[in-house]
Amino acid sequence: MPQGAARMRRMSRRNASRGPQFASAVATGLAAGWMAVLAAGWMAALAGAGLHAQELVDLPGEDRAVSPDLELVYAIGSAAAAAQWQEFTSISGVAFDGASNLYLLDGTRMESSARVVVVDAAGRFVREFGRAGDGPGEFRAATQLVVWEDGQVLVEDMLHAGYHVFSPGGEFERMVREGGGGMGFAMARRPNLRPERTGARTLIGRSGRTIQRVDMSQEDVEDHVLAEAWAPVEDDGPRSGDLEDMIDEEWGFEPDLLFDALPSGGVAYSDSSAWAVKLTDPSGAISRILRRPIRPLAVTEEMEREERERQLDAESNRTITQRGSAPPAAVREMIDNMRSLQREALENMRFFPEVPVIAALRATWDGALWVQRSTEPGSDDAGPIDLIAPDGRYLGTLETGTAALPDMPDAFGPDGLVAFIDTDEFDVPVITVWRLPPAIRLESARPPLAP
Repeated sequence: MPQGAARMRRMSRRNASRGPQFASAVATGLAAGWMAVLAAGWMAALAGAGLHAQELVDLPGEDRAVSPDLELVYAIGSAAAAAQWQEFTSISGVAFDGASNLYLLDGTRMESSARVVVVDAAGRFVREFGRAGDGPGEFRAATQLVVWEDGQVLVEDMLHAGYHVFSPGGEFERMVREGGGGMGFAMARRPNLRPERTGARTLIGRSGRTIQRVDMSQEDVEDHVLAEAWAPVEDDGPRSGDLEDMIDEEWGFEPDLLFDALPSGGVAYSDSSAWAVKLTDPSGAISRILRRPIRPLAVTEEMEREERERQLDAESNRTITQRGSAPPAAVREMIDNMRSLQREALENMRFFPEVPVIAALRATWDGALWVQRSTEPGSDDAGPIDLIAPDGRYLGTLETGTAALPDMPDAFGPDGLVAFIDTDEFDVPVITVWRLPPAIRLESARPPLAP
């Protein structure tokens, strides 16, 4: 199962600004009628955004099966890799540039092998750059990879509290600094950054329940809010400096904020339990809402119990990787206290009444949408993927779980390319690149979605 797609299907709440991700970022830095409420909140959010100016598009409720028929282009990695450059440690990011080159962020958990590897459209080695270290262009804790169409690369580095920028040829150019101090707190609030394909050095990211346009062209990060998503749990305001106030109340099955950048400069996002995808223009104003009449799965007491146990097990098994000498005793005590508080929050977890229908949302290079539906909590099966054409038509539904389409792709590229991150029987990363058939690539003569 691809690592990235599996992470995207997690149904339990993981607030991007606080909670386990925030606690993990702190630890890394220090160590080296609920349905009515949901519906009412969703409709209120639509009204507040100016519903009168939006087009509601009701798509068919019955699935139309579409066969994947993907063509394998190449596979690299595995314990039996033929070349040394293919001996990957841990892949946390893959992305294509406009020339169909694939970029891989390898060795990201502060291993000495940290680097970016580039292969061409046939899977042949092109170059690698970056390495572990404390200097410019050297990674202390690389966590995200972004690649623009021309091949310029940005690597998020939590312990540098900033972003390394490399030229299309792999030469280090500069650092873009992030606020929030040297622990990388602010970056812990920017998961799943997406590059915009508008020619500017901008990205689309999220912070809490807002979607932001993030400018990386200057020495310091600049951002502004594009869209305010519906918040199913009220934010109780700024936190104090006390550890007890840094850990959020935990909610199971909270609707996640899923998003991706569109070629038009707008954004597609989902923020409710329903099958509903909102499309914005480049200014962030909602222009169209796509809906399918698929009901969310009702949450039972057994689901609640099992979800709480899964999250507690995951917290107990979470490890903190450090580089260099052990942290001071006071720091170690602070980390232990934060983990204890997080465990207490999980033990007291509250639950939403339904499992959100949408588990993952991605946009292809031509503006088509891949909308993955969730499965029953605890299932290892990947949900089906609904295909939406660039002009907003429902094209059909792909069944996952096959060799060609195990899950949602980890990266989309030009010319119908998709990439998956997997592992072999020895838990060594394997990356496969496939080409979508024309019927799925949705090469349509119809105009794309209007902004």
